[in-house]
Amino acid sequence: MKKYGYCRVSTKEQNPRRQLLAMEAQGIPPGQVFCEKLSGKDANRHALQALMEAVQPGDTIIVESISRFARNTKDLLVLVERLAANGVNFISLKEHIDTTTPTGRFMLTVFAAVSQLEHEFILQRQAEGIAAAKAVGAHLGRPIKKPPRNFAKIVKQWEDGIICFDNALKATGLKRGTFYNRLRELRSVSE
Repeated sequence: MKKYGYCRVSTKEQNPRRQLLAMEAQGIPPGQVFCEKLSGKDANRHALQALMEAVQPGDTIIVESISRFARNTKDLLVLVERLAANGVNFISLKEHIDTTTPTGRFMLTVFAAVSQLEHEFILQRQAEGIAAAKAVGAHLGRPIKKPPRNFAKIVKQWEDGIICFDNALKATGLKRGTFYNRLRELRSVSE
């Protein structure tokens, strides 16, 4: 009967150190901690799949919080049911959930529902914020890369065969896709 840990952060900029320290405090050897940097929305998480294959009946999987293990109620319940069918226990430290007890199984269901509700509230607030920003004409996303002032001259030199395309790109400092986008804008203004 072994203890395994699972740690996950959503982006490469995030650091799983806090979760790894929690696994260390539980006495889980580093070789039995599965860690990855990937969104929880992706069901094909390699470390999670490797963990699910590694565990044996009687083993226990420990996570720092249920949100690190699954992103929504459905996924969480499917994963925990799969573990239970294989005789594997599940413990979430933050929520004090232990599936070896009836109370733990009940609490798992309740916390999973609350976690899903919280995630949906975040998405709703995000959508409302985006809509409000668009309503006042705010530009969302990456800043628009403007062409240099002599862009039309560089385009003419390229079209006349005076300079090659690569040199036109270098002269403008734009990437290929951005160059063509600015070229379309230039031509639409000229017409």
